Amino acid sequence: MTERRDVAILGSGPAGLTAAVYAARANLAPLVIEGEPSSTSDQPGGQLMLTTEIENYPGFVDGILGPELMQRFRDQAARFGAEYVTRKASAVDLSARPFRVWVNDPADSEPLVEARTLIVATGARSLMLDVPGEGRLLGHGVSTCATCDGFFFRDQEILVVGGGDSALEEAIFLTRFARMVTVVHRRKVLRASKIMQDRAFSNEKIVFRWDSMVSEILGDTKVRGVRLRNTVTGGEEEVGAGGVFVAIGHEPNTAIFSGQLDMEPNGYLKTLDGSRSSVDGVFVCGDVQDHVYRQAITAAGSGCMAAIDAERWLEATGR
Repeated sequence: MTERRDVAILGSGPAGLTAAVYAARANLAPLVIEGEPSSTSDQPGGQLMLTTEIENYPGFVDGILGPELMQRFRDQAARFGAEYVTRKASAVDLSARPFRVWVNDPADSEPLVEARTLIVATGARSLMLDVPGEGRLLGHGVSTCATCDGFFFRDQEILVVGGGDSALEEAIFLTRFARMVTVVHRRKVLRASKIMQDRAFSNEKIVFRWDSMVSEILGDTKVRGVRLRNTVTGGEEEVGAGGVFVAIGHEPNTAIFSGQLDMEPNGYLKTLDGSRSSVDGVFVCGDVQDHVYRQAITAAGSGCMAAIDAERWLEATGR
């Protein structure tokens, strides 16, 4: 049978689970549709489930493993009454109230839940190279976040894959720690803005491998290098490296909201006045609307905002 709730939360990364903590403490009995176990970032716990040690989340002097941090978030929300469904939302109907959420094809089943308010925290996923060794070594030398993991690569040689602003930003940041940073790009022309190119070209710790692409990431339990293929000649060679940072872009998990919620040109959901979306009663938080900071702490903060906004909306509309 379809459940009826004041608050339903889609997603269970730092944003969704922080929203669950605040909504549960406000006696709103939120239902969290947390996703399904997989190798992607829309699984329960989000992208932090694919990381190892986190040292930049406040309160953990000695660091904490990403999955452990997410389990603590989850347990804390459950303590206050949040409930979980370990399924992935497949469709929503935001055209009428209460909002409806399906975890199967809506043509084949009743909605799982009807909710007076909806908090969207479906996150974003890093685009990956999809080459041998990448998935196995993710979190063991393969990373998608220099701000998160750069500290672990002090005095090492690092590769950054990509040619846009994000790749060069990552490379420049990593020069604070690395002995040398090599930017691997499949062409001879970067997509990055001129100012970012100038900064990278003038940095003595950054070198470029043009007309090259990673065909394999090498290593048993941690990264020891990559196999590069020349996109012009087709020739291959092994290059040693202690870490590989993939910076070819991110994609927000917004497909089910297409045509229902306003989006930025890059596909991220728009927010107004805090966490409000273009639909009254739908609130948005975390990486699904943040393509600038993309940090666990900023996601958690926006989850707090979304829960408070939802609570106040319910009060104002006569919960």
